Amino acid sequence: MRWFKNLMIVLLPLFFAGCGEQAAPLALKRPLPFPTPAQHDLVVVTSTGPLTYFLDDKGTVVGLEHDLIEAFAQELGVGVKYEVVPPDEIEAALDAGKAHLAAAWLPMPADTREKSTPPILQTSDVLLQHEASLPLDDMGDLRGRTVVVMPGSRQLATLRELQKRMPDLQVIEYKDGDLFSLLESLGKRKFELVAIDSTLTQIAAQFIPSLQATLELNENHPVVWRLGTHPNAELLARLSAFVERAQRDGTLLKIEDRYFGHVRRLKQGDIVSFLGRMETVLPKLKKHFQSAQTVSGIDWRLIAAVAYHESNWDPEATSPTGVRGIMMLTEETADRLGIGNRLDPRESILGGARYLSLLKDMQPADVPEPDRTWLALAAYNIGPGNFNAARALAKLQGADPAAWYEMKQILPLLAQPKYYEKVKSSRARGGEAVLLVENIRAYHDILVRYEPPYQTVSTRVENMVGMQGSGPGLKLKR
Repeated sequence: MRWFKNLMIVLLPLFFAGCGEQAAPLALKRPLPFPTPAQHDLVVVTSTGPLTYFLDDKGTVVGLEHDLIEAFAQELGVGVKYEVVPPDEIEAALDAGKAHLAAAWLPMPADTREKSTPPILQTSDVLLQHEASLPLDDMGDLRGRTVVVMPGSRQLATLRELQKRMPDLQVIEYKDGDLFSLLESLGKRKFELVAIDSTLTQIAAQFIPSLQATLELNENHPVVWRLGTHPNAELLARLSAFVERAQRDGTLLKIEDRYFGHVRRLKQGDIVSFLGRMETVLPKLKKHFQSAQTVSGIDWRLIAAVAYHESNWDPEATSPTGVRGIMMLTEETADRLGIGNRLDPRESILGGARYLSLLKDMQPADVPEPDRTWLALAAYNIGPGNFNAARALAKLQGADPAAWYEMKQILPLLAQPKYYEKVKSSRARGGEAVLLVENIRAYHDILVRYEPPYQTVSTRVENMVGMQGSGPGLKLKR
């Protein structure tokens, strides 16, 4: 038997070495190196969605979670690499060690071994229906109903749990487009019920005013970032501290305001009227708005949104204070811009666009977009002199004059003597300027959703040159 023992002494190390090779995938669960400016990016696995990560019509990546991730990466001084996967592949990607964290509007993990940040926001799952449908009073009304939901969403998981108690509840996963196409189908009454995140209800109503929330499916859920079962300990600590600080110092509120601050302003009747005039009036004026984009460089849909808020696209509009025309310009401003007839829609639109462009250029160089545009719109309403007074007041109050979220708190103070006298200014209706900006943001969002961008000749040439220089890889990048 001694020969057998000796053989085992030789073979056992080889056997366990072989087992080690078979178990190699487990090594992938080791955390990625802590992101550092010189060596490692922050790697984030995510999914496309209106609140997480998506491309706007200019090809820019936006999203509430995306912006918050970028703020954290800026704090670390590192870049971010995004791994975009379908929602049902996020957990596997995180388990395989392909990312530092997952950020895709995720709930708290059910597995207590999996680590996550403190809650970023609290949301719930709600049902939407057409306003002409009879509302649901309680959960029992769901028996025998059909609910449509996006694949891989938290709402799908909620409804699957409900099916255990209600076997006759039908759940259909929508695979024919994105969330907005699903909501449009609901607006056309192709479906009876759709489940979405509660945070999106007001955004949905902004684009499709015939929709209404009918029933909340559960209590609030925390939204967190997940780091898997084997996170980088230092990264978990830094992320948790960042989330808690972002909630205290206003970072999260500023980002939320970018996506939700304006959607609560318009009433259903306002949106219905706007959509109607988009069909009947806008086609006659579109060429003027697009010409104004060529001259000013400002997106024609933003110019159109300004014009609608100012005059409801009425070229002959006149206010009691003497502002006139589709862009409601003062006589003094029109003279400075060389506008001979404020009631001529073409002249007024071109002049208004040029004026807005000048006001954007007047903003300090450190003011980023989209705040630069929103601040310029406020100046469009109250005039550059009063707006500069508001900037001075913001500095006195310890607010950031380059941030729209903070300036919208300052502007209404210009109506109170104890504030405008501090900056040696006269009274101004700053609160009205805030309402103007927020309404224009809402109208602009609707136009961007329904109207395509306009490519000027120079833009088309740049795109053609880019296509020639990029070769066949361009389509893959898009």
